[in-house]
Amino acid sequence: MKSYRKEIWFNIPGRRAFVNITPQVEAALQESGIREGLALINAMHITASVFINDDESGLHHDYEAWLEQLAPHEPIGQYWHNRTGEDNADAHLKRQVMGREVVAAVTNGRLDFGPWEQIFYGEFDGGRRKRVLVKIIGE
Repeated sequence: MKSYRKEIWFNIPGRRAFVNITPQVEAALQESGIREGLALINAMHITASVFINDDESGLHHDYEAWLEQLAPHEPIGQYWHNRTGEDNADAHLKRQVMGREVVAAVTNGRLDFGPWEQIFYGEFDGGRRKRVLVKIIGE
């Protein structure tokens, strides 16, 4: 069995964003030479997520609105975590809801996805460099 590791780096200038990273993951898969196996894609930061869904702007807007209802950024003082001098407690909660990672099957050298499935990086506390790990194992 072979193993391949790659990091994808981001610096989202705003506080929140959803970025389609499917092309970068597909490129890593091609670089790996693995034809059959599994790909793990995970956010390496506790205020970001990786998830699979449709690349449709209305859905992304709905995610943003829904997450803000679940864990509003303001007032900042509503969160005990922010009493330590931070202002990102909501980002930790949003990440918990959206998830840390995804695993995708690799078949015939391609991500084995259903219709419309794409991989996204979800940023909830941007403004600094962050990374996603792509780990591919198989043959």
